[in-house]
Amino acid sequence: MNTAASSSSGAPTTAASAAPAPSNPRRTHMLVFAIMVIILVGAPLLGVYPVFMMKVMCFALFACAFNLLLGFGGLLSFGHAMFLGGAGYAAAHAAKVWGWTPELAIGFATLCTAALGWVTGLLAIRRQGIYFAMITLALAQMVFFFSLQAPFTHGEDGIQAVPRGHLFGLIDLSQTFAMYCFVLVIFLGGFLLIYRIVHSPFGQVLQAIRENEPRAISLGYDADKFKHRAFVLSATLAGLAGATKAILFQLASLTDVHWSMSGEVVLMTLLGGMGTIFGPVVGAATIVTMQNYLAELGSWVTVVQGAIFVVCVLLFRRGIVGEIGNLIKKSL
Repeated sequence: MNTAASSSSGAPTTAASAAPAPSNPRRTHMLVFAIMVIILVGAPLLGVYPVFMMKVMCFALFACAFNLLLGFGGLLSFGHAMFLGGAGYAAAHAAKVWGWTPELAIGFATLCTAALGWVTGLLAIRRQGIYFAMITLALAQMVFFFSLQAPFTHGEDGIQAVPRGHLFGLIDLSQTFAMYCFVLVIFLGGFLLIYRIVHSPFGQVLQAIRENEPRAISLGYDADKFKHRAFVLSATLAGLAGATKAILFQLASLTDVHWSMSGEVVLMTLLGGMGTIFGPVVGAATIVTMQNYLAELGSWVTVVQGAIFVVCVLLFRRGIVGEIGNLIKKSL
């Protein structure tokens, strides 16, 4: 009797001890992050063109910022180019006309896009779904035509010959190695900040609003306030990417503020994996690589990108990183 009782009481303990321990997503993320850092640090040493890698990092940060809004907030914006391009103009003007050092120019441009995101967010958050997307597109077009007509932007010529300057007045960013390290630090810092935001209580509430907004409201959360904050954070980080890109290429032009750039970042995010941590980085690297190595095709590059996007949507519904994560049963 006692034996039976002891065996029956011991069965759950044995089953519990035999159950596999739950996987730790943070450990997986740290491993993938380490691999990403090794690739970014080692690529120039293996003969990869440094300027190409810096362009990838700028667009990867831009895509990660957009993914914060779309992937984790559930808000589709068709106007994020106004933050990328607007910050580029602000940084270029501050560096060339006012003679500011690169860190001050980038900081100033980032604050400008934070203010722009705060204002445009107040207007756009009032609506949801396609109406939200159309409002952001309309606001972005206003910024585009302002950039075309404003005297300090120099119209279609843009702001050219922007000096890279000396970082903190000491480090000459005209040296490729110094510039590469600078861009790398900005990208990794922005990426880690986004990772922290996503895994913070704020990020968890934001994802809860994305999944079921009425239920989140019933729990006492102000959904519009959380979405507005997410919009401002996304705009600020997109501006950081745009300002860095302007200093890198010594140019601010209408290309970065055009509506097609807003569509391009949507493509990067969906291709890599919406709602994943590393998906936008892979998506941005894929798109920039195609643009760089298929440039000889001219306007047909857009057709090739469209075809690849269609194939990925049909075969990889979760995006490249999303499908890999689903295959290995890990959160990426």
